[in-house]
Amino acid sequence: MKQDNKKGDELMPSNYIRFDWAMKRLLRNKANFAVLEGLLTTLLNEKIVIQKLLESESNQEDEFDKYNRVDMLAENSKGELILIEVQNNNEYAYFQRILFGTSKLVTEYINRGEGYYKVRKVYSVNIVYFSLGSGKDTVYHGKTEFRGIHQGDMLELTPFQKQTFKVDTVSQLYPEYYILKVNDFNQVAKSPLEEWIYYLNTGDIPDSATAPGLTEARERLKLDKMTKAELDAYYRHLDNIVILKDNIFTERAEGRAEGRAEGHAEGRVEGHAEGRVEGINEGRLEEKREAASNMKTLNIPLDVISQVTGLSIEEIKAL
Repeated sequence: MKQDNKKGDELMPSNYIRFDWAMKRLLRNKANFAVLEGLLTTLLNEKIVIQKLLESESNQEDEFDKYNRVDMLAENSKGELILIEVQNNNEYAYFQRILFGTSKLVTEYINRGEGYYKVRKVYSVNIVYFSLGSGKDTVYHGKTEFRGIHQGDMLELTPFQKQTFKVDTVSQLYPEYYILKVNDFNQVAKSPLEEWIYYLNTGDIPDSATAPGLTEARERLKLDKMTKAELDAYYRHLDNIVILKDNIFTERAEGRAEGRAEGHAEGRVEGHAEGRVEGINEGRLEEKREAASNMKTLNIPLDVISQVTGLSIEEIKAL
């Protein structure tokens, strides 16, 4: 079981494979669809049967991309599209990225010349291992509704539209978004969804857990079923996540400390304000360069290093 840690939230191996790794290596096998179906059934509160997995061009196969982000595109028994993404790296424009991903699916999965009634329903399920936005909950749901600005009434479908599209509300025609902030879950699981959140957070499945899909996960996602080569690659994956989290944590901690020091000094020595700011900025830049250089030695892709440090790819290449 994962223990409480400080600094980079070091990942302690449990008896089961982390969900992001399983999505890349195991859950794409039709024999293991029951695990994914269980998660989606629990989250969407309706029975989900996955018919097939579809190609998604953002499914990277590079070893070091696997720890950063991973996604899966599925089609359920109703012909609806479900995009599942796991993201380990803190990305400030992640909300916009969610919008881009769903918009792309809407346009890609309709044939040219087809009527708009052929636009398919899309669910975007985002499992994030970083602090996204500002909120106290661990699971968020977003959907599109139209409310009158004068009367406050909800714009509804006509009976004909309900019968034609086989839905009851306008929001059912639009993409829906789910965000699971799993790192923020630190309590005892009391519902099926919380049992899933606990597994996504810790990589552990308590014996008492009964949520749909977790029984199958116990059977099929055990570490002891992996070969030595797979285990070696898996532990490198965990190490890479720790490196990424540690770099982010260190930068935040140092930034806060420098900010406090700057504030105290500003009250005492106003005449040196400009030089102090320049010195702090140069110090931060040097720390970012050092972090980037260390990450380069690990062969982490340049775009990932750029996201973590804020340096441009050209600056990183020059190191």
